[in-house]
Amino acid sequence: MQRRTLLGGASAAFAAPMIARAAQAPGVTATEIKVGNTMPYSGPASGYATIGKAEAAYFRMLNEQGGINGRKVNFITLDDQASPPKSVEQIRRLVEEDEVALLFNTLGTAANSAVVKYVNQKKVPHLFLATGADKWGDYKEHPWTIGWQPSYRVEAQIYAKYIRRMKPNGHIGIIYQNDDFGKDYIAGIRDVIGEAAMKNVPTVSFELTDATVDSQLLTLKEAGVDVLVNAASTKFAAMIIGKVSDLAWKPLHVMTNVSVSVGAVMIPAGPERGIGIVSSAFAKDPTDPAWDKDPGMLNWRAFMAKYMPDGDLKDSGNTYGWGLCQTLVHVLTACGDDLSRENIMRQATSLNHLANPVLLPGITQSTSPTNYHPLRQLQMMRWNGKTWDRFGEIIEGANV
Repeated sequence: MQRRTLLGGASAAFAAPMIARAAQAPGVTATEIKVGNTMPYSGPASGYATIGKAEAAYFRMLNEQGGINGRKVNFITLDDQASPPKSVEQIRRLVEEDEVALLFNTLGTAANSAVVKYVNQKKVPHLFLATGADKWGDYKEHPWTIGWQPSYRVEAQIYAKYIRRMKPNGHIGIIYQNDDFGKDYIAGIRDVIGEAAMKNVPTVSFELTDATVDSQLLTLKEAGVDVLVNAASTKFAAMIIGKVSDLAWKPLHVMTNVSVSVGAVMIPAGPERGIGIVSSAFAKDPTDPAWDKDPGMLNWRAFMAKYMPDGDLKDSGNTYGWGLCQTLVHVLTACGDDLSRENIMRQATSLNHLANPVLLPGITQSTSPTNYHPLRQLQMMRWNGKTWDRFGEIIEGANV
């Protein structure tokens, strides 16, 4: 199904001053800014679709409040089914037919990898991607594309250090999605334990089209793995949790933080089955009682009640989308009347310890023309059967 929502009512390339009238800036009029997005509203990664729905609801709210500097956001979000060929088709449509001013929070490592060269050739701002692949920080290779969340590779480095501390003689095994998302976790583990030790780490992969991951997990268990690194997106993460439980296998289970949603992963897997799983966070968990009286989360709940009443309050995808929109609004507001694509990129790469109500205390967003990783901090957490318990200090990663 194709979803189309229309809501009306780094580099030196961006250094030169350019004051563009609205009429001269693609996707901008005196009353409107067109923002393009792709999201898997159907297909194997549709568990992330709620992000796009939350963003559409946010822009609807924003437009009711008057928009950005008097302009309404026309948010055009299309279904790419997490299929790279479909992503190419939909991004071309957004750029060439809809003539959007920018692309925002397009989801998926494989999907963005398929379009990044085209987008940069067209010099369209490709902002705050919904993927933590380390390569989105490569400002030299693709100066018009910038990530948002902490790099998967840095996340994996933090996990490797934790594993060495907690289980120094553990036998690590990795199950990963066979794309750049999954492979970043292998790279991050290797960065810490070294190439020689990595030869003793069994790795098994899966495709998004696979029906199960049962055989891969059985292979790791039979290899004597007692530290499982789970680099899987939502649907498969839930399947892995369930199968590990079925096998009566009790490794130290470390899971990517893209799959920590209580509503989309932990409950479908069986909340009691995941007790003890370790992951990390940079954002507030909507199921954590610690945020019951937090002003930011109270605002989010009020937003959900009015603009997304059928949304799952346990699904962190809804806080993620809401928070991302606020970062984009900051950038576009800072542009003032100069909404040229060059100035949009200039502002996106000038964040200075910008706060966001969804981020954990102490974590802020910073960018520069040579820093395309807005977030570099994480805190470890453990699943207790009902929610995630955070522990330890905020950890600063170093992108490589």
